[in-house]
Amino acid sequence: MDEDLTEGYGEPCAQCGAVCWALTDGQQFFCKNCHNVIERTQEVVDERTFIQNNRITYVTSRSRTKTGREGGRSWLVVEGFQFILKHQAEALVRLGVCPEFKTNVLWDFWKRYLQKTRQAYTRAPLRSNLNPVETTSESEAGNVSDASDQRKHSSAGYSSDEKYSVCSGSLDAEFYICAKERKSHCLMNMPRTLALCHLALLWLREAITLADLLRLVSKGHVPYINVHEDFPEQMKFFGKDAYIFRAETIPSYKKVQEDALQLAKLLKLPAFPPVTEDCLLHPGLLSLRYLIELNLPDQLHYFVCQVMEDIGMGNEHFLTFGLSRPKYALLCYDVQAAALIIVTMKLFFRLDDKMEWTLHGKLIGTEQDSDDDDQGKSDYIPKRDSEVFNFRRWYMIMQAALEQARKREQLFDARRQWKSKQPIIPSLVIRSVFLKRRRMVEQLQSNFYSLTGSAPEQQPSTPPSFVFLWGPGQDADGPSLHHKHLNCMLYKLEDIGFLVNGKYWHPDLKICHEKNCRRNHYTEQEHTFPRTYVWLLELFSFLLGVKKAMVHNEVIKVERLLLRRRTASQGGPSKEKVTS
Repeated sequence: MDEDLTEGYGEPCAQCGAVCWALTDGQQFFCKNCHNVIERTQEVVDERTFIQNNRITYVTSRSRTKTGREGGRSWLVVEGFQFILKHQAEALVRLGVCPEFKTNVLWDFWKRYLQKTRQAYTRAPLRSNLNPVETTSESEAGNVSDASDQRKHSSAGYSSDEKYSVCSGSLDAEFYICAKERKSHCLMNMPRTLALCHLALLWLREAITLADLLRLVSKGHVPYINVHEDFPEQMKFFGKDAYIFRAETIPSYKKVQEDALQLAKLLKLPAFPPVTEDCLLHPGLLSLRYLIELNLPDQLHYFVCQVMEDIGMGNEHFLTFGLSRPKYALLCYDVQAAALIIVTMKLFFRLDDKMEWTLHGKLIGTEQDSDDDDQGKSDYIPKRDSEVFNFRRWYMIMQAALEQARKREQLFDARRQWKSKQPIIPSLVIRSVFLKRRRMVEQLQSNFYSLTGSAPEQQPSTPPSFVFLWGPGQDADGPSLHHKHLNCMLYKLEDIGFLVNGKYWHPDLKICHEKNCRRNHYTEQEHTFPRTYVWLLELFSFLLGVKKAMVHNEVIKVERLLLRRRTASQGGPSKEKVTS
């Protein structure tokens, strides 16, 4: 109808150059492409002609304000999520994931999800007014394609705009935002799209861990924030659709992990391919990656692997996920590797706010005494050896690099465009007012950038593999300590190697049943822990994007296995000096 009223005006828009005019409620011309309002209004050429043509000839119940889908089409919420999964899969393939991730694995998981939730591929759909999404042919089953090319309307569903809700652009938005329906039917949401991608990556045993996936999402390399901006023009997005598709925060590690486990139970997936030693998700290779990331000696990796083998954590049966196991759970492979490194460093340096600094004094030759339990071992520590790993020096280098990295993250978050560039119209009633306010905000932002001479920074096309960079370059965070050795921390007695550190401390290792206990034990005990240990938890917490409590809980699990295995191998209480 707007095209008939504006067909006599063919001037291009001064802001975007498009010729697609429409009329506001005040009969002003505005561009449908950029919503630019101009001063021109609809003029009446002949009053007699206007009166004659204004005669009512028929009455219709479908008013222009209730359609809301001029130039669009009917679509379902599940189509929007399929479109998002398609873009996320394509982004991961561009980053180096094998093409099978999109064409087979993720697509098969998605079809299985639609079938299990009775939204598609079933003879008994979830609701009669929900149209199933089906493929037009078997050849299309190998791609997560645009849902608009694969959707077939059933006779029981929405066949016209008569049942269309003016509160949303999709047909079934109200069903998806209902908390009861969403929980009982495990309906899809934005965090679960990442959980489904995470399951597909685990199936292929790709090197992208969950922490890596969330970092790629945060940096914008995997579409998630305001991904509805990429919806096709035919899929009109407004109103209640914002509650479903709008994402202005990054979900937490724990949230995505829980959603992935819930989806795995729903889909009843078979046992995943085994995580072998050559798999990049194996703790042996992951720990080596984090040792390089944190500028720790390469020699430490050998002892990390020794601890891993001692507790049986490198076993394929222990690492491989499968619902057939008695106690199935999705392992946090990255947090698990971090816990192995922390336990190994506790074995070497004790990390009790005393022993690590005492060893430093011995290395530089300024302190000759040691604890009573360590008497007689100081002769095995070389003095003034520049190739020996110095804990104090490593701490100062890492602390400075950590502060700089935190500042970079804060600056990036401050410059991030959290709000959507494409306006989300909450209601057709206030559409004109909402668009006017949006144009005002955009104009103020444009004037600010013009006055300050700044512009939002563009992200690199290829994300870096590491957070920290070590070496002699100008962009490096500090000198590399990978070549340093740990021979000073070991001594031989009758051809048997022992650690200079003869003690090991640990908190209470009593198993707490998480279902019955809702207490945050780490927060309650943090003030009793040594500061060096807490700082090391903070370091891995920043690196992996998780909370310190989560890393601490994984450390507790490793310590339980370590002490249990050593006690069982010795046939009684441990002969090593272990203090609590």
